[in-house]
Amino acid sequence: MDTAPLFRLGTRGSPLAMAQAHMTRDALAAAHGWSPDRIAIVPIRTTGDRVQDRALAEIGGKALWTKELDRALLEDEIDAAVHSMKDVETIRPTRIAIAAMLPRADVRDRILGVAALAELPQGAVVGTSSPRRAAQVLRHRPDAKIVLFRGNVETRLAKLAAGEVDATLLASAGLVRLGREDVGTPVPLDVMLPAPSQGAVGIEVRAEDARARELVGAIGHADTRAAVSAERALLEALGADCRSPVAALATITGNRLTLRAELYAQDGSAHVGGSAEGSVGDIGLAPALAQDLLARAPDSVRRLFAGE
Repeated sequence: MDTAPLFRLGTRGSPLAMAQAHMTRDALAAAHGWSPDRIAIVPIRTTGDRVQDRALAEIGGKALWTKELDRALLEDEIDAAVHSMKDVETIRPTRIAIAAMLPRADVRDRILGVAALAELPQGAVVGTSSPRRAAQVLRHRPDAKIVLFRGNVETRLAKLAAGEVDATLLASAGLVRLGREDVGTPVPLDVMLPAPSQGAVGIEVRAEDARARELVGAIGHADTRAAVSAERALLEALGADCRSPVAALATITGNRLTLRAELYAQDGSAHVGGSAEGSVGDIGLAPALAQDLLARAPDSVRRLFAGE
């Protein structure tokens, strides 16, 4: 009996990444009538997982989460790579294609340690490695002190429990996927708009691999892809990188897409927001919104975006 895998999925080795790889495996098995154990999950350790004591911007940005998976994919060690889309650089190698995105989960952040930003004690220490979350917290609570907080979900929860910080923020989607939906309180979208692509899982394949593109394409969710693609197009038009405090969310109703975005100064002292609406797939929507935001942004915000 042939026990060779029918398909090989590469993933980071963190508990959340593994959970997302298992979601992808189960979706592929269901779509193609395969036994899940015929789909191999191949953990690949990334630089981002190894280096936990510095901000991503200091050591190479989002490529720290993707470059080892890219190498494994291009060297045919795996057939596809599973990613959290918010960790994937906006500009990708031409030899790699996003073949599908799974249905998006809850896009909101959750606050842990207190029930709401307004309930933080005066001068509270808030742990986060996200420039967006730091700026949003400081916009609402300029008295707060931000400290670098990296590591997987359990590591951050342990640091919070040990009293290293008064509060932290995590993506609701990740907590749910780890079975920790009881942790933290969702922050309303009108208080904290999420990171572009938050809550979305994407699967990449080699661009010329027609078999993998077809197999993975069968599990794709069209509305998630359209929304996330609009958010990524906004990032590209802004020239945003992992240092740029930007929040964005696209929502779809029927064949209409609404894209909302906010740009911040790093200390939260200034921000600019806006929205645009058009048909799903309108490639001019995100660049137009980016141009409008940059035109209206104060200098302390505009200078953080290379697209200016």
